[in-house]
Amino acid sequence: MENTPAVNQTGVPPVAAAMVQDAPKTHFDLHVTGIGYLNRIRQVQVKKGSFWACSIAALHGDINDPETTYFDCKIEGSEALERVKFLASAVEKKMKVVVSFKLSDIYAETFQYQTGDKAGQTGCSIKGRLLQIRSAKIDGMTVDFADPVRIAA
Repeated sequence: MENTPAVNQTGVPPVAAAMVQDAPKTHFDLHVTGIGYLNRIRQVQVKKGSFWACSIAALHGDINDPETTYFDCKIEGSEALERVKFLASAVEKKMKVVVSFKLSDIYAETFQYQTGDKAGQTGCSIKGRLLQIRSAKIDGMTVDFADPVRIAA
């Protein structure tokens, strides 16, 4: 007997049939998930108002000697913003804030270094939208976002 995937009465595999039945897509999603250090929480002023932003130093590679990739994020969604604001005081106090995160729509953007050893040189930043902070630790202590008492940061 051949090893073939199961099909429904229409002759379409169940997974493909489920995809067809969903509402039509209007855009493609590009999501990045990971763990990293939360930094540079700030409110950015623009002509049409303001938005909240942060940086995440995402960890990857060997767990004993990880590398970091930096993401500059616009914070999207009320829950993500609430969680980032809650963690802000710990970040300001230079505590180690590690988060599990989900980003979307990343893209590269070049810039010119204005000061320091690299002044005048071109750099590259990876931008994206922060959709979720799934969990967090402050100096190794787990943050319980569901608990109204929460830990004092």
